[in-house]
Amino acid sequence: MAPAMPIKADQCPTNSRSRRQLLPVLPASLTIVYAAEGEAPAGAAAAIWSATGLDWPSVSASAAFKGKQGRALDIVGQGAGRLIVPGKGKPDDKAPLNARTDRGGSLFGKIAAARAESVAVIVDEPGATPAAIAELAAGLRLRHYKFDKYKTARPDEPAGDITITLHVADPAATDTAIADRGAVVEGTLLARDLINEPANVLGPVEFAAKAAELSALGVDVEILEPEQLEKLGMGSLLCVAQGSDRPARLVVMQWRGGEAGAAPLAFVGKGVVFDTGGISIKPAASMEEMKGDMGGAAAVTGLMRALAGRKAPVNAVGVIGPVENMPSGNAVRPGDIVTAMSGTTIEVINTDAEGRLVLADALWYTQDRFKPRFMINLATLTGAIIVALGHEHAGLFSNNDELAIQLLNAGLTANEKLWRMPLSPAYDKLIESKFADIRNSVGRPAGSITAAQFLQRFVNNVPGRISTSLAPPLAPAPPRSMPPGPPASASRCSIG
Repeated sequence: MAPAMPIKADQCPTNSRSRRQLLPVLPASLTIVYAAEGEAPAGAAAAIWSATGLDWPSVSASAAFKGKQGRALDIVGQGAGRLIVPGKGKPDDKAPLNARTDRGGSLFGKIAAARAESVAVIVDEPGATPAAIAELAAGLRLRHYKFDKYKTARPDEPAGDITITLHVADPAATDTAIADRGAVVEGTLLARDLINEPANVLGPVEFAAKAAELSALGVDVEILEPEQLEKLGMGSLLCVAQGSDRPARLVVMQWRGGEAGAAPLAFVGKGVVFDTGGISIKPAASMEEMKGDMGGAAAVTGLMRALAGRKAPVNAVGVIGPVENMPSGNAVRPGDIVTAMSGTTIEVINTDAEGRLVLADALWYTQDRFKPRFMINLATLTGAIIVALGHEHAGLFSNNDELAIQLLNAGLTANEKLWRMPLSPAYDKLIESKFADIRNSVGRPAGSITAAQFLQRFVNNVPGRISTSLAPPLAPAPPRSMPPGPPASASRCSIG
C-alpha cells in the first residue's frame, strides 16, 4: 500500500505572537517557510525564523543562500526543530498557476529528503490565493506518487506516511480549493497507475474492469465484448486483437453533469495494453515500455474520474478500446484488407501501425452514437512525433481552429504543452491504397501527419483534435511535480 499523505489547511500564525507563544502553534517535526530572492523571510515566516534565535544576514551569507528558486537553507535543532527555508526567486505577479504546481513538487523533494513525518508549511505571501495554494498542494501530491506495489517491503523500512499542514490566511476556502483541484490529481494518479501496471496484470478485460469502478462515482459504464463489436462491424479494431488470446473490449464511460439532452464532449483514447508490433514486430530493446501504449486510454479514464470527482456541470463521454497487439498464427498480416465500422476498407501495410486501426472504429462509433459537440482523441500514436518535437511538447492535429487555440492555451495553463501540426489534402493523398480505400501506413515521411490524416477519415467532420503521442512512455526530464516514469499527460489539459 502506498504511504498516506493527507494535506490540510490551518490558520496562519500571526506576527503578533511572541516567540514563546508561536512555537506550540506548529507541532511539526519539520517547518517550511519561504524567502524571496534577496530578502529575509517575511510575514508569519519572519516570526518563525526569529524563534530560531539566529541572525538571518549572517546565516544566509555563510550558506551562500540568496533565495533563488531551487536553493534552500536547512536549519536543524533550533527553536522549532528542523526548519527549511526554500528560495522562491524574485516576486512575479504574472507567474502562471502551474508554477505553484512545480513549486509543490520541488518542495516535496525536500520533505522526502528530510524524512519528516509531520510538516508545517507557511504560505502567506502576496498572491497566495486559495487557487494558488491548491496548485502547491497538487504539486506535493503528484510528486509524492510512486508505483512500488510489487516491491517487497523490508521489515525495517518505515511506512513513509506524512501529514502536511498548510498554514494560510483562509483555511476554509483553501480546503475547498484543494478538494476541487484534488479531484483532477486523483484522475492523474489513476492514469499513472494504469500505465504502470504490467501487461500480464492489466489486459483488455482487466482494463475494462478498472474503468467500470468509476460507476461508484456516478459514471455510467458500458463494456462491449467481441460479439457486439462484430455486429457493429468493427473489423478495424478487431483485427488488431485477433493475434492475442486476450479478447478486445470497447468501454463507454458517460458523465451526465450537464443539461439533460445536451450534446456531450467526447474523449477517445488509444488502449493497446501491450504492443509487440504484431507480425511487423518491434525490436527487443525497450519493448517493455510498450505496456504504456494505452496511455491515451489511461488519460481518458483519468479524465472521467476527474470530472466525476469535481461533479463537473458538463455532459461528457469517454470511449476506449483496450486490445493487445500480438504475433501469432491468427494475427493480422501485412497486406490484409479489413473493413471499418464506417464501411471504409483499409489495407494493412504495417501491423505496428495498429493504434490508428483501433481508433478508427472507436472514433466512428463515438460520433455516430453520441453526436458530440467535439471529439478529442488522446493517443501514444507515433514515435515520429517524438522525432519532430522531442519530449517538451505533444503534437496537436485539429480540424477546427477555434478548438485548437483553446487546447493550446489549456496546455500552457496545465503545463502540458502542445504544438500544432499540419493537416492538408496533399498529405491525405499519401494514405490512398492500390487495393483498398486507404492504407494504414506510408512509411517514414510525415509519419505522424499521415497517421492524423488517417484518423480524420473517421471523425465525419465533427470538430476535434487528433493528438499523437500525448506522452512518451517515459519522460526523461519531467517537471518538478512528476516523479520518474509515465507522466499521464493530458487529463488536466483536456479538462482545461
